[in-house]
Amino acid sequence: MLRGLHYQLAPYAQAKLVRVVEGSILDIALDIRPSSPTYGEHIAVELTSQNKQQLFIPQGFAHGFVVLSESAVFSYKVDNYYNPAQEQGITYNDQKLAIDWQLPQHQLQLSEKDKALPNFSSILF
Repeated sequence: MLRGLHYQLAPYAQAKLVRVVEGSILDIALDIRPSSPTYGEHIAVELTSQNKQQLFIPQGFAHGFVVLSESAVFSYKVDNYYNPAQEQGITYNDQKLAIDWQLPQHQLQLSEKDKALPNFSSILF
């Protein structure tokens, strides 16, 4: 299961603290702040129930993940309410971003919504 790179528009932008309770995931945070020196760059962190690491994702970042184990249970703490009308996203396989999801393409399961997300370069921030 892969969840594409999602974010919410201001004033509903969210910071998130992510942790895995069971299983393992590869968590991705993509900087979408145009004035940032790291705009368009991402980090990838493996979060597992064994390593007990957490990832803080500030506002101004898109977030995505792929489940690496058979299944995974994880939790989010967020600083703002979810607002589906303000949710946006970026396609997971944008060539410019070159994200290594650590699984072959044929193993990735995506929702129809995530399959239809636009490329990073087509979005105006």
